[in-house]
Amino acid sequence: MAKETAAPAGVNRAKMYQLALFPMNNGATNVYFVLILSYVAQFGSSVLQLGMFASLMVTFMRVFDAITDPIIGALMDRTSTKIGKFRPFMIIGSVIMAVSVIALYCLTPLIPETMMWLRYVAFVVIYAVWVIGYTFQTSVTRAGQTVLTNDPNQRPMFTIFNTIGSMLGMGVMQFLIPMIKNNYNILDEAGKVITSGYARPELYRIITPIGIAVSVLLTILAIIGIAEKDRPEFYGLGGGAQEKVKVSEYVEIIKHNKPMQRLMVAGAGCKLALAIATNTTVLLALYGIMMGNYDSLYLPMMILGYVFAVPFFLLSVRTSQKKGQKASLTRYVAVALCCYVGVLILLIISQYGDPATSTMLSFPFNGGGAINLYTILFILFFGIGYGAYYATADMPIPMVADCSDYETYRSGKYIPGIMGTLFSLVDKLVSSLAQTLVAFIFLIIAGMSELPDDGTPYSAGIKVAVIVMFCVIPMLAWAATLWAMHGYSLTGAKMKEIQAVNAARKEGIAQGMTVDEAMEKWPSKE
Repeated sequence: MAKETAAPAGVNRAKMYQLALFPMNNGATNVYFVLILSYVAQFGSSVLQLGMFASLMVTFMRVFDAITDPIIGALMDRTSTKIGKFRPFMIIGSVIMAVSVIALYCLTPLIPETMMWLRYVAFVVIYAVWVIGYTFQTSVTRAGQTVLTNDPNQRPMFTIFNTIGSMLGMGVMQFLIPMIKNNYNILDEAGKVITSGYARPELYRIITPIGIAVSVLLTILAIIGIAEKDRPEFYGLGGGAQEKVKVSEYVEIIKHNKPMQRLMVAGAGCKLALAIATNTTVLLALYGIMMGNYDSLYLPMMILGYVFAVPFFLLSVRTSQKKGQKASLTRYVAVALCCYVGVLILLIISQYGDPATSTMLSFPFNGGGAINLYTILFILFFGIGYGAYYATADMPIPMVADCSDYETYRSGKYIPGIMGTLFSLVDKLVSSLAQTLVAFIFLIIAGMSELPDDGTPYSAGIKVAVIVMFCVIPMLAWAATLWAMHGYSLTGAKMKEIQAVNAARKEGIAQGMTVDEAMEKWPSKE
């Protein structure tokens, strides 16, 4: 098993269990990404009867989430406790989220309809508290990587373990919730859904404790993974006094850290594509309304997406280790963009009607029809495209660590909290548009004042809205990612140079040099 550090080159390496367990922190927070961000608008609209206010509040709170990021990032950079810099934020964030989601999903439906004003107030206040907890824990995923490893051969592996953690968190909830929801559908005599399970408070009382249990378990695993590395000797150039960076300095950091500027664009594009294309309402409209059988299509297509992603995980890590994370991200996002041209064409030519027709998706499950050529082509284009994209969707996260190391190389400052949360600020501001865009597109294109559900009839407007959200917006986001990465300077070779310089400075400081003396002896090269 590899040692924590390699003395000759000053490279900080992680043990395999640390690489595998710490990314579970992202899985822990992604449980809530599904539990809250994917369902809270539907909950607010259908259960609390808040209408479109719930969708607007999702966007507002996402902006609030982004604003709190730099504040908490600065707090993290100044933090030093007996249990380290990062673990306190993981614990506090997990507790806040668990308590607030219980209050939101289990207690607010008990407020009587005669006190609707209290429902509005409770929804906003509890949601805001949850956001603070979410920011506490998510900030650690990006910032904590800097102490875990700086080995250019190890850091790309964070992507695959991070994706596994995400699948354990997000994937479990995406599988379970639709299955549980079917038990709460209210059907008419013909077996047609007249009230969706998503509109019933009983569903949320069931999925809440399940989500909390999964998230807490993953948080504990992540704490175990980072415990040995959450110590001052792994902080920056030597674990000295914590950097006290003023808010006014954020602009200067962004201005001079050009790789971070481009990564913000790429990361925001990737998150927007994921948030829109995997939005619960969009998938319900695609598989349930446009293709006519949500129960027979949703889970098989999700499973196929994950299956196709596996070889791309391995390919992306290999490419990252050989040519750097920039090369890997651009290569496989380009594959996704090309494949989604095929998905776009297939959705355009689709015709609503009998599932057995040649221009609709069809699986022989839960009342679906036989598999046809259209379905085979859709599986290929969607599977390869989604697999390539999903394998790189979280790649900007370990790339934030590269940008943080670059900032240490450039200025001598170790500020992983601020670097990670500055990335998150733009990332969340852009992705905050997701839920509002969904509601707005359904309103403008399909003329719908409320989000569609299982009982919503098919219309041409819904088809156009789905095509825009499932294909067009993600494709534009991927194009923006490719543009941003074109000028991204942190190649594999550049990162090896950066780590060598930072290691030399750290060794010099350990032998008695000041930071300024080390920076002067081993200057950065732009």
